[in-house]
Amino acid sequence: MSTRPFAAVVHWIFLNREVTVRRAGIGIAAITLGVSIVCGFLMWLVDRASFPTVGDGLWFAVQTVTTVGYGDIVPRSVAGRTMGVLVMLAGTAFVAVVTASITAAFVDIARRRMHHETESVDEQLHEIRQQLASIEKLLGAREG
Repeated sequence: MSTRPFAAVVHWIFLNREVTVRRAGIGIAAITLGVSIVCGFLMWLVDRASFPTVGDGLWFAVQTVTTVGYGDIVPRSVAGRTMGVLVMLAGTAFVAVVTASITAAFVDIARRRMHHETESVDEQLHEIRQQLASIEKLLGAREG
């Protein structure tokens, strides 16, 4: 099995250009999908007592990565449990990145709104300063 697709995804996310929320989300989704498929297949190879078909291994990987964990099929071997842990970590990372992406989008919207409101307040303060200067000039002319 070649690691080229994995290396290409990592390069595209982290080394090619500035890391964006979108690219990070796509990257973690691709990595999660890859880990799920590979571990699902490997589950069948290393723990055939628990996973008599490739489909059973893939079913376990999908329910584990999505954190559903029905418990209808579980690994019994150390290698199977180790791969289960990898799938769990990939699922947790995916949920964390998706949550962070949504949060980042909301923070960006709030930041833009706050910046717009700050500009509006600055414009109003500038107008008030000009009006005050005019009033002071008129008062100065009356007194003098």
